[in-house]
Amino acid sequence: MIRTFISIDLPDTFHKKIIEVQSKFNDFNIKLVDPKSMHITMKFFGDVEENKIQTIIDSLNSIKHEPFDSLITKIGVFPKPTYVKVIWIGAKGDYKELCKNIDTTLNHNSNLKNRFYKFNAHATIARVKNISKNKKESFLTLLDELKDVEFGIMKVDKLKLKKSTLTPTGPIYETLHEINL
Repeated sequence: MIRTFISIDLPDTFHKKIIEVQSKFNDFNIKLVDPKSMHITMKFFGDVEENKIQTIIDSLNSIKHEPFDSLITKIGVFPKPTYVKVIWIGAKGDYKELCKNIDTTLNHNSNLKNRFYKFNAHATIARVKNISKNKKESFLTLLDELKDVEFGIMKVDKLKLKKSTLTPTGPIYETLHEINL
């Protein structure tokens, strides 16, 4: 089984700004994500049988979608500000339509079950272990201060099918296939 997902990588030009924003969270009990591995997950498959990978690749090769510009902006959290597990940066652009095209193409061309979920284009910048009660207010204030931060505009012109190997120090990602839009 191969743990796989479809993603759009953030460009290297955003790394400096991401690190700057991440550094503002140093006083809290969080685990930062390496900017070099940050991406927007378009579809998470989880564990897939190795013999189905080529079917996914063949399906992805038939996706028809125009490249688009995306504004990377805003800081948000999952599931909610009073109980945070993930800190993310948002992405604005034609992601919902691209997600729909991916789902439609995969459903039409493969036997993979579609995992319907509410799509929110974002890249995870940190995972939160816990925020102590005495730091909760300053954490929420920081989130509010950063809510409208902008990282820039990027061109979304390719998708990547990636393999994720979980390790004690964090996931290791390997690109299995790249699709130009």
